[in-house]
Amino acid sequence: MAREVSEKQMLSEQVYGRLRGAIMRGSYAPGEALKPQDLAKEHGVSLAVVREALVRVVGEGLADRLPNRGFAVPAYSDRRWQEIAEARRTVEPVVLRLSIERGDVEWEARVRAAHHRLARTPAFGPDEGAYYSEEWSEAHRVFHRALLEGCGNPVLLDSFDRMWSASELARRWSAHRSPGRDHLVEHRRLEEAALARDPDAAAEALTRHLTLTAAGLSGETP
Repeated sequence: MAREVSEKQMLSEQVYGRLRGAIMRGSYAPGEALKPQDLAKEHGVSLAVVREALVRVVGEGLADRLPNRGFAVPAYSDRRWQEIAEARRTVEPVVLRLSIERGDVEWEARVRAAHHRLARTPAFGPDEGAYYSEEWSEAHRVFHRALLEGCGNPVLLDSFDRMWSASELARRWSAHRSPGRDHLVEHRRLEEAALARDPDAAAEALTRHLTLTAAGLSGETP
């Protein structure tokens, strides 16, 4: 029995990883249905395994569970992404202030290392077209999370993780619409303000950074 549970969990993890990657790569169009039967056939697994993976994707905000209609990729909506951006602009600067107040020397080292990795990672790979590379996207996530980890509050960090995943598609679409942003400058300002222990400057830089992403997606001028 334990072996069966372990095998199911392993298969679910694999399907989840593939499905998440496909959604992030744009293999599914906004609003497209994610049919458990088709996914089970495609991946050669049971419906139970697929549903478990779909629930995880829904939990990250990368799919919606529709009443009586199954699952689907989130429909494209400027309003939806603006709501996510508003939530991030409300929560993350507050958490960053806590992080600056509570973070120790180890936190400073993690922020510096994460920024160094991000600054040295090419944003666009040769096969990525107008979209950010997978390596840069991960370095970007690690840097933003490192900034907030000094808060020492796992509940707040869990909230960040979910909002980040929910906004990841929007951020990539934003990159496609406005590829001219100078992320190097934006991230350097964030790092410098955080390590200078200047909560006002850091919160302002983060809010501006998030606002530019939201504005780029909607085609507005911030």
